[in-house]
Order: sequence, then structure tokens, then C-alpha cells
Amino acid sequence: MGATIVEKPEEAVAESDVVIVMLSSGPVCDEMLLGPNGLLNAMQRDATLIVMSSIPVDTARRQAEEAAKSQINYLDAPVSGGEQGAVDGTLAIMVGGDAVSFKAVEPILLSLGRPVHVGPAGSGELAKLANQMIVANTIATVAEAILLAEQGGANPERMLSALEGGFADSTILRIHGQRMIQENFTPGGPAKWQLKDTQTAMAFADTLHLKLPVSSLVNTLFEELVDQGDGELDHSALINQLRRRND
Repeated sequence: MGATIVEKPEEAVAESDVVIVMLSSGPVCDEMLLGPNGLLNAMQRDATLIVMSSIPVDTARRQAEEAAKSQINYLDAPVSGGEQGAVDGTLAIMVGGDAVSFKAVEPILLSLGRPVHVGPAGSGELAKLANQMIVANTIATVAEAILLAEQGGANPERMLSALEGGFADSTILRIHGQRMIQENFTPGGPAKWQLKDTQTAMAFADTLHLKLPVSSLVNTLFEELVDQGDGELDHSALINQLRRRND
């Protein structure tokens, strides 16, 4: 496909106008970007760095400040859509940073999915936290609904069909509901990464003195799930923890 293979990350970025990183966490991003051999030291001036990792809002803001010191444009651009969205190039891309920098790289992001500029640096991560809260809370509600159907004597699969097109219908209901019924927890999005994001959301809410009781409870359920050794399973495996609570 025309790619050039190099030995070190800093070699990959040295002559690049646009650099995209998608790594597992804030500390890993910091190590890659800000360490002694960090990418910010190796990148060209006026290049654009796009961080597509799900990291804390404050981490993105701090990285943007460090990038500015090196005259590098910074965008935080986490994504949603799962593995299939990446394969299909249909990811939801939530972008924070300078609007001019966003416009300059929008054609690149459009090849990956649907980018939307949300606001200044950190805003993309804030939108991703909102996304992950909605995803986690909806997974928990779908799991409870399936348990209710099972225990109440209804056919859960037929229930999902009956709900299609109604207000309760959603991608999570259709896809993850089937995963739960079939107990197919091959990970698209591992539960451990869902927990990382819900914990990040709760920590950020604390800095704003917000009380989010529903999200707080769902975060606790994911903590229990991971503590039980199911962190590598798909996040729809949350139904396992609800079943344990009801044993």
C-alpha cells in the first residue's frame, strides 16, 4: 500500500505533516508524546498531531499546551463505533482543538468516519466521556431488560424483535442484546476499557461537583465485572455480573 516501515516512532513522525496516535490510556499517550524520546520533540513545526485515544479531558488540555510550545497543532479526536465502525470507515469522531486546524485535516478524518468539531482542546474527550456514559448505562439497562424477560417467562429474542422501531430501539439493544442472549462475548470493546472510560467520567464529574447516580452505579457494576475476571470480555458481558447479583 506504499507505507514505509521504520524502527522507532520518532522516525515515523519526523517528516509527517499529520500524525495520528490511538493508544490505550492517558499515561501511555503521555509517555509516547512527552517522554525524553517523545513524538513532540521529533515532529516538524506546524505539523498537526491528532490524538484519537480516549484519555482524560485534563490530559488532552495539558498535551495541547505542550504541543503549542513546540508550535505543533493539537486535536483530541476520540472515536465511537467499535471495531466494525473502524473496518467500515464509519466511526463517530469527536474533535476538540483549534477550528482552523480541524478544517485543515478534516478530509483525512472523513476517510475514517464522521468528524464533528465540538470545541477547544479537551472537548472531544468530554464528548467521548458522554458517549461512554450513554453506552455503559444503556448496556446495563438492556441487560436488566433481558433478565426481566428471561425470568418473567418471555422469549428474550422475540422481545428484541418486538421493540424494534419503538422508542427503546437502539444499536446497543439490537447488537449487544443479541450478544447477551447468545452469550457471545468475543470482545469488540473489552469491558476493561469501558471501565477505564466510566471511571474517567466519574473522576471528571467529581471535579465539577456533579452527582451522577445512574452512571455511578453502572460504573460500580463494571468494576465488579472486571474484579470477577471478565475484563477481557466484551462490555456486553455486564449481564454476567447482573446474573451473579441475582444468583
